[in-house]
Amino acid sequence: MTITFLGTGTSQGVPVIACNCEVCLSTDKHDKRLRSSVLIEAEDKVISIDSGPDFRYQMLRANVQHLDAIVFTHEHKDHIAGMDDIRAFNYKQNVPMDIYADERVQNALAREFPYIFDGAGYPGIPQVNMHTIALEPFKIGNIELIPIEVFHYRLPIKGFRVKDFTYLTDAKTIPDTEKKKIKGTKILVINALQKETHISHFTLEEAIAFANDIGAETTYFTHISHRLGKHADVSKELPAGIELAYDGLKLTI
Repeated sequence: MTITFLGTGTSQGVPVIACNCEVCLSTDKHDKRLRSSVLIEAEDKVISIDSGPDFRYQMLRANVQHLDAIVFTHEHKDHIAGMDDIRAFNYKQNVPMDIYADERVQNALAREFPYIFDGAGYPGIPQVNMHTIALEPFKIGNIELIPIEVFHYRLPIKGFRVKDFTYLTDAKTIPDTEKKKIKGTKILVINALQKETHISHFTLEEAIAFANDIGAETTYFTHISHRLGKHADVSKELPAGIELAYDGLKLTI
């Protein structure tokens, strides 16, 4: 299984528009972060978790030639805004795109992209097959995904475990029952927004504590704000077995 980090930034990305902080002005490629998303390639399937506003460029940058499905964590704009660009895969593959989302996210997609779901059949609109997910494991081909419910302030959202890989984003609290689903994972990905307290995201300190609690072989931090600091500087502060993810990072599990 191969994991590609398509984006590792927070909702505004890094650099932030009109910001002149040292992170946004950095020339280090590790400090250039598109909105958070990962690509999973396993068992002859290619799956994107989320399709944010940078989806088109992420597909081009990673040279993605085929995409079987998109799995959505939640309905915030930085995770769904690029769904219109699945049209290119519709044309090339000549099949609708399989979309996996819970009912609340499906309702949000219908509000955000009414022309896809209103039944009018306007020529050239994205074609989708919608699959409803909850908290039970589900399969895409032979790949089993285990949903993990975490809380983004008060909003319940989904992370996913695939084999020995677990991807969590936008988390602030995680119930003990859901932590049990994560235990034993070898690669953990979790959000670490910034060092200062935040109402709906793990801080760096909270993310480190959670990583230590889970005890994965390696933990990667994602959904990173420019407020966290420069990649090179923050990396020096991290304990062994914990790293900052960056755009384009590939993992083979």
